[in-house]
Amino acid sequence: MRNIEIEELSATPIAERKVEVVERKGIGHPDYICDSIMNQVSVELSKEYIKRFGTVMHHNIDKGMLVAGEVKTKFGGGVILKPMRLIFGDRATFEVDGEFIDVGSIAIDTAKQWLKDNLRFVNPEALEYQVEIAHGSAELTDIFKRKDTVFGANDTSAAVGYAPMTATESIVLEIEKYMNSPDFKERFPVSGEDIKVMGLRAGADLYLTIADSLIDTFIESEEDYFRKKDELLEDIKTYVSERTELKPSVFLNTLDREGRGMGGIYVTVTGTSAEDADSGQVGRGNRVNGIIPLNRPVSSEAAAGKNPVSHVGKIYNVLSHRIANEVYLNVPDIKEVYVWLLSQIGEPIDQPKIAAAQVIMEEGSLDSVKKEIDEVIDRELANIQEFCMDLAYGKVPLL
Repeated sequence: MRNIEIEELSATPIAERKVEVVERKGIGHPDYICDSIMNQVSVELSKEYIKRFGTVMHHNIDKGMLVAGEVKTKFGGGVILKPMRLIFGDRATFEVDGEFIDVGSIAIDTAKQWLKDNLRFVNPEALEYQVEIAHGSAELTDIFKRKDTVFGANDTSAAVGYAPMTATESIVLEIEKYMNSPDFKERFPVSGEDIKVMGLRAGADLYLTIADSLIDTFIESEEDYFRKKDELLEDIKTYVSERTELKPSVFLNTLDREGRGMGGIYVTVTGTSAEDADSGQVGRGNRVNGIIPLNRPVSSEAAAGKNPVSHVGKIYNVLSHRIANEVYLNVPDIKEVYVWLLSQIGEPIDQPKIAAAQVIMEEGSLDSVKKEIDEVIDRELANIQEFCMDLAYGKVPLL
């Protein structure tokens, strides 16, 4: 028997509140780069461990930093003066029964491949790489040697997920994905990958402030910059107006000032502000559903890079959103649902200290759907091993 609690929440759903604030850091944002690369290192390590030893071994690559470099921008194409530096942490298994795992090479090769696949104007070979991944503690490593059917949690940690996403949350997420899509980049190659979207909904009015790191190679002059920026803005406005019933106002690169040359425009050499303006760090980017929803309760854990079979900071973060979505889709008369999961270190991850659902009903009583909600939560926890393997192989999107 699992400790499952279900209660009705007496609250106004987020979409019906007067003010809502949502942020999305795009694929070229320094924080996103850190999160995504460190998580991919965990995926590649997990695959290597499974291939060689039949199971995921202890590792947590959830500490990392991208140190900004230095560039000189110039109309027609600038130059890199100092490379970015990517620092990897935290712990991993380097040896099993006399067999050595080259963790450092896996980390660096994974980072280079990610950069090649996602950032058009960043040369992976030009970065500096600093591997600070060390051996894990004896007790945490021992979890992986125990013969339990389900691993014990390696931390006492809580997570919360919710469903559904609001119209504001959805459009903020969709805009960045649209602007970083292959089709958009083909039509507007000047658009960089470092895109940040901040959404404010005040009543039915939606204010979207977007930053896009335009690439200096495609810009001939200050006048050309503002012309291309206007073209981008008009396309984004059209996209937004066709996809929301809210009343949108869209703003792009609002720090710009005409007549100030390079000091008055947002241009980059590589398409990311990490080249000279902003360093990145794991855990400062999007939550596991792809946004930073400031009106919602969220976990303090950084899910990216944590191991996928015992670290509840990753497992419960993602699973709580999955359970909430399953409840919302499969149980009738629910307007909004929050799912909370709390682990106790050492206890099996399929037996949380508490699994709680807080429900805002559309109509009817909670008593009429309690059993169905309980069944959804119980089913998802019972299938946690399969879910963890999907995490291990990178089949579950995290950012």
